Amino acid sequence: MGLVKSEIFTDKQNKISLLAKAFAHPARVAILQHIFQSNSCICGDLVEEIGLAQSTISQHLKELKNIGLIKGNIEGTSVCYCIHKDNWSSMKSIINEFLNQDALDNNCC
Repeated sequence: MGLVKSEIFTDKQNKISLLAKAFAHPARVAILQHIFQSNSCICGDLVEEIGLAQSTISQHLKELKNIGLIKGNIEGTSVCYCIHKDNWSSMKSIINEFLNQDALDNNCC
């Protein structure tokens, strides 16, 4: 059986790729911004705020939760979401390290 393509890359490369996926759709960016701006758990006003169908919002929330950038708590019939502070800090560190690389000035191109 062949290698899974992710296995040929380092853990750090795979982690950066997964984290970048969180920002690969503007709806996920809008959801994260809304959660930060509200500075509290979000329990269902995302459909009205973002303007997408509930099922679409749920899919994006699932992606953000699977990546670990948000966490959710069940309250009655709804799930409330907030930023996972430890994972957010870790993500910032990993992404900043990657983005703070500079190309050498070797005039190759």
